[in-house]
Amino acid sequence: MDPRIVSFVLLGIGLWGAVALQPWLRRLPISLPMLYVGLGWAAFALPLGLPLLDPVGNEAHTLAAEYLTEFIVIVSLAGAGLAIDRPFGRGWRDVWPLLAVTMPLSILAVSLLGWAWLGLAPAAALLLAASLSPTDPVLARSVQVGPPGENERDDVRFGLTVEAGLNDGLAFPFTYLAIAAAGASGLGPWLAEWAAVDVLWRVGAGLVVGVAVGRFGGWWVFDRSTETGDDNHADDESEGGTNEGLVVMGTLLAAYGLAEMAEGYGFLAVFAGAVAARQRESASDYHERSHHFIDQIEQVVLVGMLLGFGGLLASGVLAALTWPAAFVGLAVILVVRPLAGIVAQVGCGLPWAGRWAVAFLGIRGMGTLYYLAYGQSHADFEGMDVLWATASFAILVSIVLHGLTAGPVMRWLEAHDANVIPEAERVVWPGEEPGG
Repeated sequence: MDPRIVSFVLLGIGLWGAVALQPWLRRLPISLPMLYVGLGWAAFALPLGLPLLDPVGNEAHTLAAEYLTEFIVIVSLAGAGLAIDRPFGRGWRDVWPLLAVTMPLSILAVSLLGWAWLGLAPAAALLLAASLSPTDPVLARSVQVGPPGENERDDVRFGLTVEAGLNDGLAFPFTYLAIAAAGASGLGPWLAEWAAVDVLWRVGAGLVVGVAVGRFGGWWVFDRSTETGDDNHADDESEGGTNEGLVVMGTLLAAYGLAEMAEGYGFLAVFAGAVAARQRESASDYHERSHHFIDQIEQVVLVGMLLGFGGLLASGVLAALTWPAAFVGLAVILVVRPLAGIVAQVGCGLPWAGRWAVAFLGIRGMGTLYYLAYGQSHADFEGMDVLWATASFAILVSIVLHGLTAGPVMRWLEAHDANVIPEAERVVWPGEEPGG
Protein backbone atom coordinates (compact mmCIF):
# COMPACT_ATOMS: atom_id res chain seq x y z
CA MET A 1 0.00 0.00 0.00
CA ASP A 2 1.08 3.56 -0.72
CA PRO A 3 2.24 5.01 2.65
CA ARG A 4 0.92 8.44 1.63
CA ILE A 5 -2.61 7.08 1.11
CA VAL A 6 -2.44 5.10 4.37
CA SER A 7 -1.43 8.31 6.16
CA PHE A 8 -4.46 10.14 4.73
CA VAL A 9 -6.79 7.37 5.89
CA LEU A 10 -5.20 7.26 9.33
CA LEU A 11 -5.43 11.03 9.78
CA GLY A 12 -9.03 11.09 8.51
CA ILE A 13 -10.10 8.38 10.95
CA GLY A 14 -8.22 10.19 13.69
CA LEU A 15 -9.99 13.50 13.04
CA TRP A 16 -13.39 11.82 12.96
CA GLY A 17 -12.61 9.95 16.15
CA ALA A 18 -11.45 13.11 17.93
CA VAL A 19 -15.06 14.28 17.77
CA ALA A 20 -16.95 11.00 18.00
CA LEU A 21 -14.99 9.57 20.93
CA GLN A 22 -15.11 12.60 23.23
CA PRO A 23 -18.42 11.67 24.95
CA TRP A 24 -17.13 8.15 25.61
CA LEU A 25 -13.72 9.25 26.85
CA ARG A 26 -15.30 11.48 29.51
CA ARG A 27 -16.67 8.34 31.17
CA LEU A 28 -13.43 6.35 30.90
CA PRO A 29 -10.05 6.67 32.67
CA ILE A 30 -8.31 7.43 29.38
CA SER A 31 -7.45 10.61 27.51
CA LEU A 32 -7.42 11.35 23.80
CA PRO A 33 -3.59 11.68 23.69
CA MET A 34 -3.23 8.25 25.31
CA LEU A 35 -5.57 6.67 22.79
CA TYR A 36 -4.03 8.31 19.75
CA VAL A 37 -0.43 7.61 20.71
CA GLY A 38 -1.46 3.95 21.05
CA LEU A 39 -3.21 4.08 17.66
CA GLY A 40 -0.13 5.65 16.07
CA TRP A 41 2.10 2.99 17.58
CA ALA A 42 -0.16 0.20 16.26
CA ALA A 43 -0.38 1.73 12.78
CA PHE A 44 3.39 2.04 12.42
CA ALA A 45 4.03 -1.38 13.98
CA LEU A 46 1.67 -3.14 11.55
CA PRO A 47 2.83 -4.00 7.99
CA LEU A 48 1.07 -1.02 6.39
CA GLY A 49 4.15 0.34 4.65
CA LEU A 50 4.46 3.41 6.88
CA PRO A 51 8.10 4.56 7.07
CA LEU A 52 10.21 4.32 10.19
CA LEU A 53 10.64 7.69 11.88
CA ASP A 54 14.26 8.41 12.79
CA PRO A 55 14.92 11.97 14.03
CA VAL A 56 18.29 10.85 15.41
CA GLY A 57 19.87 9.54 12.23
CA ASN A 58 17.79 11.10 9.47
CA GLU A 59 18.29 14.83 8.95
CA ALA A 60 15.06 15.19 6.97
CA HIS A 61 13.08 13.59 9.81
CA THR A 62 14.78 15.90 12.32
CA LEU A 63 13.76 18.98 10.32
CA ALA A 64 10.23 17.63 9.88
CA ALA A 65 9.92 17.11 13.64
CA GLU A 66 11.25 20.63 14.26
CA TYR A 67 8.91 22.37 11.81
CA LEU A 68 5.76 20.42 12.70
CA THR A 69 6.20 20.80 16.45
CA GLU A 70 7.06 24.47 15.95
CA PHE A 71 3.74 25.08 14.18
CA ILE A 72 1.57 23.25 16.69
CA VAL A 73 3.22 25.07 19.59
CA ILE A 74 2.50 28.40 17.85
CA VAL A 75 -1.16 27.48 17.39
CA SER A 76 -1.50 26.23 20.97
CA LEU A 77 0.11 29.37 22.39
CA ALA A 78 -2.30 31.50 20.36
CA GLY A 79 -5.28 29.57 21.72
CA ALA A 80 -4.00 29.73 25.29
CA GLY A 81 -3.40 33.48 25.13
CA LEU A 82 -6.84 34.20 23.66
CA ALA A 83 -8.53 32.14 26.38
CA ILE A 84 -7.19 34.25 29.27
CA ASP A 85 -9.90 36.56 30.62
CA ARG A 86 -7.88 37.97 33.50
CA PRO A 87 -6.38 41.42 32.76
CA PHE A 88 -2.62 41.69 32.99
CA GLY A 89 -1.52 43.10 36.35
CA ARG A 90 -1.37 42.16 40.03
CA GLY A 91 -3.66 39.19 39.42
CA TRP A 92 -0.74 37.51 37.63
CA ARG A 93 1.68 37.78 40.53
CA ASP A 94 1.52 34.11 41.60
CA VAL A 95 2.60 32.96 38.13
CA TRP A 96 6.01 34.65 38.02
CA PRO A 97 7.66 32.31 40.58
CA LEU A 98 6.72 29.35 38.37
CA LEU A 99 8.88 30.94 35.68
CA ALA A 100 11.64 32.49 37.78
CA VAL A 101 12.04 29.63 40.28
CA THR A 102 10.52 26.38 39.01
CA MET A 103 12.06 26.50 35.55
CA PRO A 104 15.68 27.31 36.56
CA LEU A 105 15.56 24.76 39.39
CA SER A 106 14.24 22.10 37.01
CA ILE A 107 16.95 22.85 34.44
CA LEU A 108 19.67 22.71 37.08
CA ALA A 109 18.38 19.42 38.52
CA VAL A 110 17.94 17.67 35.16
CA SER A 111 21.33 18.91 33.94
CA LEU A 112 22.99 17.38 36.99
CA LEU A 113 21.05 14.13 36.55
CA GLY A 114 22.01 13.96 32.88
CA TRP A 115 25.66 14.54 33.69
CA ALA A 116 25.91 12.32 36.79
CA TRP A 117 23.50 9.49 35.95
CA LEU A 118 23.65 9.33 32.16
CA GLY A 119 27.27 10.33 31.69
CA LEU A 120 26.33 13.04 29.21
CA ALA A 121 28.68 15.86 28.31
CA PRO A 122 27.65 19.15 29.99
CA ALA A 123 26.29 20.61 26.73
CA ALA A 124 24.17 17.53 26.00
CA ALA A 125 22.91 17.39 29.59
CA LEU A 126 21.92 21.04 29.34
CA LEU A 127 20.09 20.46 26.05
CA LEU A 128 18.14 17.60 27.65
CA ALA A 129 17.28 19.81 30.63
CA ALA A 130 16.24 22.76 28.47
CA SER A 131 14.06 20.49 26.32
CA LEU A 132 12.30 18.96 29.32
CA SER A 133 11.90 22.23 31.23
CA PRO A 134 8.82 23.80 29.57
CA THR A 135 5.33 22.63 30.41
CA ASP A 136 3.34 21.93 27.29
CA PRO A 137 0.49 24.11 25.99
CA VAL A 138 -0.40 21.43 23.44
CA LEU A 139 -1.21 18.45 25.67
CA ALA A 140 -2.34 20.54 28.67
CA ARG A 141 -5.78 21.34 27.26
CA SER A 142 -7.52 19.47 30.10
CA VAL A 143 -5.93 21.70 32.78
CA GLN A 144 -6.04 25.06 31.00
CA VAL A 145 -8.58 27.84 31.33
CA GLY A 146 -11.77 27.54 29.30
CA PRO A 147 -12.74 29.46 26.17
CA PRO A 148 -12.72 33.29 26.39
CA GLY A 149 -15.75 34.89 27.96
CA GLU A 150 -16.37 32.35 30.72
CA ASN A 151 -15.00 34.66 33.44
CA GLU A 152 -14.92 31.78 35.90
CA ARG A 153 -12.13 32.16 38.41
CA ASP A 154 -9.81 29.18 38.60
CA ASP A 155 -6.35 30.08 39.88
CA VAL A 156 -4.96 26.60 39.28
CA ARG A 157 -5.95 26.55 35.60
CA PHE A 158 -4.86 30.16 35.17
CA GLY A 159 -1.41 29.50 36.63
CA LEU A 160 -0.85 26.40 34.51
CA THR A 161 -2.04 28.18 31.35
CA VAL A 162 0.16 31.26 31.75
CA GLU A 163 3.15 29.17 32.80
CA ALA A 164 2.82 26.96 29.70
CA GLY A 165 2.33 30.05 27.55
CA LEU A 166 5.49 31.77 28.71
CA ASN A 167 7.97 29.03 29.55
CA ASP A 168 7.80 27.58 26.04
CA GLY A 169 9.67 30.72 24.98
CA LEU A 170 11.83 30.98 28.09
CA ALA A 171 13.32 27.55 27.44
CA PHE A 172 15.06 29.00 24.40
CA PRO A 173 17.87 30.86 26.24
CA PHE A 174 18.96 27.59 27.82
CA THR A 175 18.74 25.79 24.48
CA TYR A 176 21.02 28.46 22.99
CA LEU A 177 23.34 28.06 25.99
CA ALA A 178 23.59 24.34 25.26
CA ILE A 179 24.29 25.05 21.56
CA ALA A 180 26.99 27.58 22.47
CA ALA A 181 28.53 25.23 25.03
CA ALA A 182 28.65 22.41 22.48
CA GLY A 183 31.12 24.39 20.39
CA ALA A 184 33.08 26.00 23.20
CA SER A 185 36.27 24.78 24.81
CA GLY A 186 35.66 26.56 28.10
CA LEU A 187 34.12 29.58 29.75
CA GLY A 188 34.82 32.87 28.05
CA PRO A 189 33.35 36.03 26.52
CA TRP A 190 30.67 33.94 24.81
CA LEU A 191 28.95 33.49 28.18
CA ALA A 192 28.50 37.25 28.60
CA GLU A 193 27.30 37.48 25.01
CA TRP A 194 24.75 34.75 25.73
CA ALA A 195 23.42 36.66 28.75
CA ALA A 196 23.19 39.94 26.85
CA VAL A 197 21.82 38.64 23.55
CA ASP A 198 20.06 35.32 24.13
CA VAL A 199 18.53 36.27 27.48
CA LEU A 200 18.01 40.02 27.69
CA TRP A 201 17.63 41.03 24.06
CA ARG A 202 15.76 38.03 22.69
CA VAL A 203 13.29 37.84 25.60
CA GLY A 204 12.68 41.59 25.51
CA ALA A 205 12.31 41.69 21.74
CA GLY A 206 9.86 38.81 21.75
CA LEU A 207 7.64 40.43 24.36
CA VAL A 208 7.76 43.91 22.83
CA VAL A 209 7.04 42.72 19.29
CA GLY A 210 4.27 40.43 20.53
CA VAL A 211 2.48 43.14 22.52
CA ALA A 212 2.87 45.67 19.68
CA VAL A 213 1.48 43.31 17.03
CA GLY A 214 -1.31 42.16 19.35
CA ARG A 215 -2.38 45.73 20.02
CA PHE A 216 -2.23 46.51 16.32
CA GLY A 217 -4.46 43.51 15.67
CA GLY A 218 -6.88 44.75 18.32
CA TRP A 219 -6.95 48.19 16.72
CA TRP A 220 -7.51 46.66 13.28
CA VAL A 221 -10.45 44.62 14.50
CA PHE A 222 -12.18 46.94 16.96
CA ASP A 223 -11.24 50.50 16.02
CA ARG A 224 -10.37 50.59 12.31
CA SER A 225 -13.83 49.53 11.20
CA THR A 226 -15.36 52.36 13.21
CA GLU A 227 -12.89 54.93 11.91
CA THR A 228 -13.13 53.87 8.25
CA GLY A 229 -16.77 52.80 8.15
CA ASP A 230 -15.77 49.26 7.18
CA ASP A 231 -18.79 46.99 7.21
CA ASN A 232 -16.76 44.00 8.43
CA HIS A 233 -16.99 44.98 12.08
CA ALA A 234 -15.77 42.68 14.81
CA ASP A 235 -19.27 41.98 16.06
CA ASP A 236 -20.71 41.17 12.64
CA GLU A 237 -21.49 37.46 12.68
CA SER A 238 -22.59 37.28 9.04
CA GLU A 239 -19.37 35.50 8.00
CA GLY A 240 -19.80 32.76 10.59
CA GLY A 241 -16.56 33.55 12.38
CA THR A 242 -14.27 32.82 9.40
CA ASN A 243 -12.85 36.32 9.06
CA GLU A 244 -12.23 36.56 12.78
CA GLY A 245 -10.08 33.44 12.82
CA LEU A 246 -8.13 34.43 9.73
CA VAL A 247 -7.37 37.90 11.07
CA VAL A 248 -6.26 36.66 14.49
CA MET A 249 -4.24 33.74 13.13
CA GLY A 250 -2.60 36.04 10.60
CA THR A 251 -1.78 38.54 13.33
CA LEU A 252 -0.18 35.94 15.56
CA LEU A 253 1.81 34.31 12.76
CA ALA A 254 3.05 37.79 11.86
CA ALA A 255 4.01 38.32 15.51
CA TYR A 256 6.05 35.13 15.43
CA GLY A 257 7.80 36.00 12.19
CA LEU A 258 8.51 39.62 13.08
CA ALA A 259 9.90 38.64 16.48
CA GLU A 260 12.21 36.09 14.87
CA MET A 261 13.33 38.72 12.33
CA ALA A 262 14.14 41.03 15.24
CA GLU A 263 16.20 38.19 16.79
CA GLY A 264 13.57 37.75 19.50
CA TYR A 265 11.71 34.68 20.69
CA GLY A 266 8.72 34.05 18.49
CA PHE A 267 6.94 31.78 21.00
CA LEU A 268 6.94 34.60 23.55
CA ALA A 269 5.66 36.99 20.89
CA VAL A 270 2.74 34.74 19.97
CA PHE A 271 1.53 34.32 23.54
CA ALA A 272 2.09 37.99 24.44
CA GLY A 273 0.34 39.05 21.22
CA ALA A 274 -2.64 36.79 21.91
CA VAL A 275 -2.99 38.14 25.45
CA ALA A 276 -2.70 41.74 24.23
CA ALA A 277 -5.32 41.17 21.53
CA ARG A 278 -7.62 39.38 23.99
CA GLN A 279 -7.58 42.29 26.41
CA ARG A 280 -8.83 44.72 23.79
CA GLU A 281 -12.64 44.90 24.00
CA SER A 282 -12.59 41.88 26.30
CA ALA A 283 -16.38 41.59 26.44
CA SER A 284 -16.72 41.10 22.68
CA ASP A 285 -17.72 37.65 21.47
CA TYR A 286 -15.21 38.15 18.65
CA HIS A 287 -12.58 36.51 20.85
CA GLU A 288 -14.72 33.44 21.42
CA ARG A 289 -15.22 32.92 17.68
CA SER A 290 -11.51 33.47 17.00
CA HIS A 291 -10.55 31.01 19.73
CA HIS A 292 -12.90 28.41 18.25
CA PHE A 293 -11.26 28.80 14.83
CA ILE A 294 -7.76 28.37 16.25
CA ASP A 295 -8.92 25.47 18.39
CA GLN A 296 -10.05 23.62 15.26
CA ILE A 297 -6.64 24.11 13.62
CA GLU A 298 -4.93 22.90 16.77
CA GLN A 299 -7.04 19.74 16.91
CA VAL A 300 -6.17 18.84 13.31
CA VAL A 301 -2.43 19.23 13.87
CA LEU A 302 -2.59 17.61 17.31
CA VAL A 303 -4.14 14.42 15.95
CA GLY A 304 -1.37 14.17 13.38
CA MET A 305 1.33 14.84 15.97
CA LEU A 306 -0.02 12.26 18.43
CA LEU A 307 -0.19 9.63 15.72
CA GLY A 308 3.32 10.61 14.68
CA PHE A 309 4.61 10.33 18.23
CA GLY A 310 3.13 6.85 18.43
CA GLY A 311 4.93 6.10 15.17
CA LEU A 312 8.15 7.45 16.67
CA LEU A 313 7.80 5.00 19.57
CA ALA A 314 7.08 2.13 17.18
CA SER A 315 10.13 3.08 15.08
CA GLY A 316 12.49 2.41 17.97
CA VAL A 317 13.23 5.79 19.52
CA LEU A 318 13.26 4.06 22.93
CA ALA A 319 15.91 1.55 21.84
CA ALA A 320 18.61 3.63 23.55
CA LEU A 321 16.62 3.87 26.80
CA THR A 322 18.63 2.52 29.72
CA TRP A 323 17.58 2.12 33.34
CA PRO A 324 19.40 5.32 34.34
CA ALA A 325 17.70 7.17 31.46
CA ALA A 326 14.31 5.84 32.54
CA PHE A 327 15.10 6.98 36.07
CA VAL A 328 15.82 10.50 34.81
CA GLY A 329 12.57 10.56 32.83
CA LEU A 330 10.58 9.44 35.86
CA ALA A 331 12.42 11.87 38.12
CA VAL A 332 11.46 14.80 35.88
CA ILE A 333 7.75 13.97 36.18
CA LEU A 334 7.54 12.63 39.73
CA VAL A 335 10.25 14.47 41.67
CA VAL A 336 11.92 17.44 39.98
CA ARG A 337 8.86 19.28 38.71
CA PRO A 338 6.67 18.69 41.81
CA LEU A 339 9.36 19.81 44.26
CA ALA A 340 10.45 22.80 42.18
CA GLY A 341 6.80 23.75 41.75
CA ILE A 342 6.14 23.65 45.49
CA VAL A 343 9.25 25.72 46.25
CA ALA A 344 8.07 28.37 43.79
CA GLN A 345 4.67 28.60 45.50
CA VAL A 346 5.93 29.48 48.96
CA GLY A 347 3.76 32.42 49.96
CA CYS A 348 1.14 31.67 47.30
CA GLY A 349 -2.45 32.16 48.42
CA LEU A 350 -3.73 28.88 46.99
CA PRO A 351 -4.77 26.11 49.38
CA TRP A 352 -2.12 23.41 49.66
CA ALA A 353 -4.12 20.98 47.53
CA GLY A 354 -4.17 23.56 44.74
CA ARG A 355 -0.43 24.18 45.07
CA TRP A 356 0.33 20.45 44.81
CA ALA A 357 -1.92 20.23 41.74
CA VAL A 358 -0.02 23.06 40.02
CA ALA A 359 3.29 21.44 40.96
CA PHE A 360 2.25 17.97 39.82
CA LEU A 361 0.45 18.85 36.58
CA GLY A 362 3.54 20.05 34.74
CA ILE A 363 2.71 18.18 31.54
CA ARG A 364 5.49 17.50 29.02
CA GLY A 365 4.86 17.17 25.30
CA MET A 366 5.45 18.59 21.84
CA GLY A 367 7.60 21.53 22.98
CA THR A 368 10.20 19.07 24.28
CA LEU A 369 10.45 17.43 20.85
CA TYR A 370 10.81 20.84 19.22
CA TYR A 371 13.74 21.91 21.37
CA LEU A 372 15.51 18.58 20.93
CA ALA A 373 15.14 18.76 17.15
CA TYR A 374 16.19 22.42 17.11
CA GLY A 375 19.29 21.75 19.19
CA GLN A 376 20.27 18.77 17.04
CA SER A 377 19.89 20.88 13.87
CA HIS A 378 22.14 23.67 15.16
CA ALA A 379 25.03 21.88 16.88
CA ASP A 380 26.73 18.51 17.23
CA PHE A 381 25.81 16.80 20.49
CA GLU A 382 27.09 13.42 21.59
CA GLY A 383 24.52 10.88 22.71
CA MET A 384 21.51 12.27 20.81
CA ASP A 385 19.95 8.79 20.79
CA VAL A 386 19.98 8.80 24.59
CA LEU A 387 18.50 12.32 24.68
CA TRP A 388 15.65 11.35 22.32
CA ALA A 389 14.98 8.15 24.25
CA THR A 390 14.94 9.90 27.64
CA ALA A 391 12.76 12.77 26.45
CA SER A 392 10.33 10.48 24.59
CA PHE A 393 10.01 8.26 27.65
CA ALA A 394 9.29 11.29 29.86
CA ILE A 395 6.62 12.49 27.40
CA LEU A 396 5.05 9.02 27.31
CA VAL A 397 4.97 8.85 31.11
CA SER A 398 3.44 12.33 31.23
CA ILE A 399 0.77 11.45 28.66
CA VAL A 400 -0.25 8.33 30.60
CA LEU A 401 0.11 9.60 34.17
CA HIS A 402 -1.34 13.06 33.66
CA GLY A 403 -3.94 11.70 31.26
CA LEU A 404 -5.23 9.41 34.00
CA THR A 405 -5.07 11.92 36.84
CA ALA A 406 -5.68 15.43 35.45
CA GLY A 407 -9.45 15.11 35.13
CA PRO A 408 -10.10 13.61 38.58
CA VAL A 409 -7.66 16.04 40.23
CA MET A 410 -9.28 19.10 38.66
CA ARG A 411 -12.79 17.88 39.53
CA TRP A 412 -11.76 17.27 43.14
CA LEU A 413 -10.22 20.72 43.43
CA GLU A 414 -13.34 22.36 42.03
CA ALA A 415 -15.62 20.37 44.34
CA HIS A 416 -13.61 21.46 47.40
CA ASP A 417 -12.91 25.08 46.28
CA ALA A 418 -9.20 24.29 46.38
CA ASN A 419 -8.69 25.69 42.88
CA VAL A 420 -9.10 29.34 43.91
CA ILE A 421 -7.28 31.64 46.29
CA PRO A 422 -9.49 32.42 49.32
CA GLU A 423 -11.42 35.64 48.82
CA ALA A 424 -9.69 37.46 51.66
CA GLU A 425 -6.26 36.97 50.03
CA ARG A 426 -7.01 37.30 46.31
CA VAL A 427 -6.57 40.13 43.85
CA VAL A 428 -9.92 40.89 42.21
CA TRP A 429 -9.66 41.96 38.57
CA PRO A 430 -12.04 44.35 36.80
CA GLY A 431 -15.19 42.61 35.66
CA GLU A 432 -14.86 39.66 38.03
CA GLU A 433 -18.12 38.69 39.65
CA PRO A 434 -18.18 39.16 43.44
CA GLY A 435 -17.38 35.87 45.11
CA GLY A 436 -16.30 34.42 41.73
